[in-house]
Amino acid sequence: MDNVTPTRKKRTQRDYNLGFKLAVVDQVEKGELTYKQAQKIYGIQGRSTVLRWLRKHGKLDWSRSRISPMNPSQETPEQKIKRLEREPEDERLRNLLLNEMVDIMDREYGAGLRKKYLSKERALFRGKAK
Repeated sequence: MDNVTPTRKKRTQRDYNLGFKLAVVDQVEKGELTYKQAQKIYGIQGRSTVLRWLRKHGKLDWSRSRISPMNPSQETPEQKIKRLEREPEDERLRNLLLNEMVDIMDREYGAGLRKKYLSKERALFRGKAK
């Protein structure tokens, strides 16, 4: 009788308005959705569409890759400058964290780490000064 073959629906490029993009970016950055979940829920076809929105409209730094280069010689000069500019702030935050941990240990466990360390350093300094 009728040999009707189902026609395949063509994929079309969709244009998303700025409000929609910002709403999706906001949900991803708040941690309510991952970018892949947002793609699935909202029917966004492109694999990297949401990532491009995050890089363009997001408040977080989505441009940096998660894996740092293994070999520093493979870094471009711009990457090296950014890395070197970031290191002092990272060390400052690390120092604050470690100092807070020592304070907690002193307070909760009576470890007295800070006092012992400072007295040893003072004794070494006095010994060298003589």
